[in-house]
Amino acid sequence: MEALQHDAAQTARRAGDSTWFDRAIRGGLVAYGLVYVVVAWLAIQLALGDRGGEASTSGAVRELAQQPFGQVLVWLVAIGMFALVLWRALEAATGHRDEEGATRVRKRVTSAAKGVLYAAIGISAIRVATGSGGGSGGGGGGGRSSEDTLTAKLLDLPFGQGLVFLVGLGIIGYGVALGIRAWTEKFREQLSAEGQSGDTGTAYLWLGKIGHAAKGVALSIVGGLFCYAAVTHDPKKSGGLDQALREVLDQPFGPVLLVLVGVGIGCYGLFSFARARHLSR
Repeated sequence: MEALQHDAAQTARRAGDSTWFDRAIRGGLVAYGLVYVVVAWLAIQLALGDRGGEASTSGAVRELAQQPFGQVLVWLVAIGMFALVLWRALEAATGHRDEEGATRVRKRVTSAAKGVLYAAIGISAIRVATGSGGGSGGGGGGGRSSEDTLTAKLLDLPFGQGLVFLVGLGIIGYGVALGIRAWTEKFREQLSAEGQSGDTGTAYLWLGKIGHAAKGVALSIVGGLFCYAAVTHDPKKSGGLDQALREVLDQPFGPVLLVLVGVGIGCYGLFSFARARHLSR
């Protein structure tokens, strides 16, 4: 049994180190960056008064579907996302071998969690491409968003309020972690040495710094909405990225703040392009 497990691990490592897999990951990062650039565009449109769209990853996929060759774009996004899912799954199973003990476990769990996030975008893209996900959840349509529905189901469970509150805290924790990565520039490790050098490297680092900070702020608001939903026992108080950005819009100087957040999210998408070109893993 141990021999079989060892052989499987070796096969996974060889696949993970192959040239074709490296190219698939780079393509996936381009698709991921494209989604966030479109989210940024939708957020800025929202700030300028267009409340009909949905400034979220699923809304971005639907926006891509409406462009010329949109069907092809959406399928490419789906393929790219599942390439990233496979990457993170291999990392979760056999990666981070240079770490030991709790650090290795934490990094493998983090890889698995990122794989789930990529899968969510990939599934959304497949639903749009096949015509089963065309409705708007968090825009101006008035329907219940998937976050509302999920939160309602969780709240109906025993200890559901506590569970939703923990989900909110987890999302806030991730948002704070992104902010810390922005402050400490820990995201540098995602770029090769070439990608960090010269004027171009400086520009990439600023994109990463601004982008991680903006995404951290947006996700912290998402987590806060989940916590508020848990405290009030009202699933409609929860929401995803679109509702979080609408909360920003409702604050004093909201349109200005939302444009700044949108630009920051766009920087996150552009940093993903830089990562695809100068990938370090």
